[in-house]
Amino acid sequence: MAAKPSQKEKIVRTTAELLRRRGYAATGLAEIIEASGAPKGSLYHYFPGGKDEIAAAALAYAGERVSSTLSALAETAETPGAMVRAYGALLAGWMAQSGFRDGCPITTTLLETAPEKTGLTDAGRDAFEAWFSIMERRLVAAGLTEANAHQLSRLTIMALEGALILSRVEKSGEPIMLAADRMAGLIDTESPR
Repeated sequence: MAAKPSQKEKIVRTTAELLRRRGYAATGLAEIIEASGAPKGSLYHYFPGGKDEIAAAALAYAGERVSSTLSALAETAETPGAMVRAYGALLAGWMAQSGFRDGCPITTTLLETAPEKTGLTDAGRDAFEAWFSIMERRLVAAGLTEANAHQLSRLTIMALEGALILSRVEKSGEPIMLAADRMAGLIDTESPR
C-alpha cells in the first residue's frame, strides 16, 4: 500500500493540477487551500515564499513525473522513434481523459510568468533540461551524434509542448499524434541503419 501523501505533498500535487488546467494567474491561494484541503497556516508553514514558492515546487513535481515517464519509455521502447510515438500516445490519452482541459503545468505557467518570475523560470528550465537529457541519452545510445541528439531532443519536446496547446484549442489528440509521428519519423531517418 502506498504511503499517504503528506500535507505538503497534497499542496504541491493540487497546485500542479490547478496550474495544468487554469494557469498561474487564475490559480489563487484560496483555491489551492480549498482543493487540497490544507489549513491556511500549513501553506505558509511549508511555503513561506507564498504562491511563487508553491508554484515552483509544483513545476518541479510535474517535471519529475514527466522525467519518470520518459525514462521508463527510454528503457522499454525498441527505438527512439517508438519512444516518441509512445509518449505522444500517452499525452493524447491524458488530454482526452481530461476533456482537453489539461495541459502541461510547466508550459502553461511559464507562458504567463517567464522571465519575470525567476524562481518559476528556473524550475521550468530545470524540468525541460531533464527531459531533453533523457531523450538525448536515448538518441546517442541509438547511434546519433551528440550534436544531432541535442537538437532532435529539443525539437521533439518543443513540438510536443506546442501540440498540447493546439490539442486544447481543437479538443483533439490529433495535433499531439501528428507532432509525435513526424518527430519520430525524423528521428528514425536520422538514426544509423
